[in-house]
Amino acid sequence: MSRESFVFLLGFVVFFTPFLGIPREWKEWVFITAGVLLMFFGYKLRRLAFLRSIQTSEGEHRSTAFVEKVREEHTVPLQESDRAV
Repeated sequence: MSRESFVFLLGFVVFFTPFLGIPREWKEWVFITAGVLLMFFGYKLRRLAFLRSIQTSEGEHRSTAFVEKVREEHTVPLQESDRAV
C-alpha cells in the first residue's frame, strides 16, 4: 500500500469512527493513533516532495550556494622556514 493510500485510509477511519458505536475510550485511542500516523506519514510525504523539487534531471540536488574563485595573486607563497622538514 502506498503512503498516499494509507493517509487516505486513515482519513476514512477518522471520519467514520464517531458513527461506529464503539466505546469512548477506544475512540480516543483510535484518534490518537490515527493522528500520530497522519503526522508521521504527512511529514514523510512532504519531505519526499521537497527532495523531488530540488533534484535536477541528472539526479543531483540543486543549491543556491555559490563559491567565488580565489585569485592566485592573493595567495602567499611558502617560505623556506615555513615548510615542514
